[in-house]
Amino acid sequence: MNFKAQWEWLADEGRRLKDTDWRELDVKEAGSWALLLKLLCCVLALAVALAAMDWFVISERRDALESAQRREASLLDDYRVKAAEASHLPEMQEQLMSLESQMQRLRDMLPTTAEVPSLLDSISDAAIDNRLMIDAIRLRASNPRTHYVEQPFDIQVRGGYHQIANFIADMAALPRIVTQHDFTLEPVASQGDELRLSMLARTYNYRAEEKAE
Repeated sequence: MNFKAQWEWLADEGRRLKDTDWRELDVKEAGSWALLLKLLCCVLALAVALAAMDWFVISERRDALESAQRREASLLDDYRVKAAEASHLPEMQEQLMSLESQMQRLRDMLPTTAEVPSLLDSISDAAIDNRLMIDAIRLRASNPRTHYVEQPFDIQVRGGYHQIANFIADMAALPRIVTQHDFTLEPVASQGDELRLSMLARTYNYRAEEKAE
């Protein structure tokens, strides 16, 4: 079939399609329809089939794919975070060991309950060494806390300003932890330059030790 014949055939099919009465179309007579009409119906049927496939099959798979992609992104973020943490693990372990060592040194500086009387003796010796008069070194009731027991005691001594300052420094240098609170320093009546120091001191020990004892 040459080009002229093809053109005439297409023109003829176009006239048949144009002259088609769409209201009188009958599917039973589809074999006699114009070829262009058949092609148009095939294209329309294919489009409907593809749309139905997309709606019932592909859209569901697409949602699952998008959900999987979001989960993948979340897992990748988690992986990056954990990988970064893992890369710092040796450094963190070293820091933890250092903290544990520091904690052990601090625990070694806390007296046990049995050592509190000897700690008070050490404080008395420090006062005597600095030529202070001891009015009172008196224990108060202990205060249990969550992880330790707080043992407060009152201290009252008399002496010169420099002697008292040296006494406070000697208390801070004791091998056991003693904290100092509520200082009161006042002159002693009719005693010249003599001063009276009153303060609350505290030491600490672990509850676990208390229970073990």
